[in-house]
Amino acid sequence: MDTDPRALVERTRAFLLDMDGTVYLGERPIGDMAATLAAIRASGRKIVYCTNNSSKTAAEYAQKLKRLGLFAAEDFVYTSGMATIEYLQEKFPGRSVYLVGTDALKAEFAAAGIRLQKDADICVLAYDTTLTYQKLVNANRLIAEGKVYIATHPDDVCPAEGVYPPDVGSFIRLLQTSSGRLPDVIVGKPYTVMGERLLARLHLPPEAVTMVGDRPHTDIRFGNNNRFNTILVLSGETDAAKAAALPASDAPSCILESLNSVALWL
Repeated sequence: MDTDPRALVERTRAFLLDMDGTVYLGERPIGDMAATLAAIRASGRKIVYCTNNSSKTAAEYAQKLKRLGLFAAEDFVYTSGMATIEYLQEKFPGRSVYLVGTDALKAEFAAAGIRLQKDADICVLAYDTTLTYQKLVNANRLIAEGKVYIATHPDDVCPAEGVYPPDVGSFIRLLQTSSGRLPDVIVGKPYTVMGERLLARLHLPPEAVTMVGDRPHTDIRFGNNNRFNTILVLSGETDAAKAAALPASDAPSCILESLNSVALWL
């Protein structure tokens, strides 16, 4: 964690940005974030909003970012659901999928040409805010039968006001208890599948990409696992004391008070 932030920014061609805690807090942009993002774009660098939440579509996230004045035509949102679709298209073309997910995610899968059915070749477990017991029973049967089992991401809980609700990581452990299996592949942060898909989209080497986030165990570990530069911002759930005690796997290239500090070196 001794990287000069100026040198890091200079070699960066694309910033992968976590959202809540990094560019906004709830419905409030962090500092003069719109100006910072405009400066990044003006420098010729790409902005990619990168999220594990597979319950929403990229269009839904873009709508919120536009409402907050943080989205431009050249930006794009990349979710673990999108990465899972691309992984399935590459590794399992033509195979049928049973998707535990929201109707919005099902529509994304179907639009991508993925055949969705109950008795499928592959079970995909996503963050499903419409989860039912029957969906769990159907997924459990396929997993226990030895079908390919993919999870969109590993987060135990989803950040929210008050008590955090269970996310895919909690569903994974429930199904492990009933089926005896863990996923064959987990796509999202901090694993490498999502990073590999992003590099293919961006046509950049890892050293030209910087992951910025406030969560060391997902955002920063994701960047480290994919050999990206990493910036931990102290504008969200991590403070300076927590940052000083991080293990090597979660240690960032550098620490900044917020993403707004990047504007100093553009």
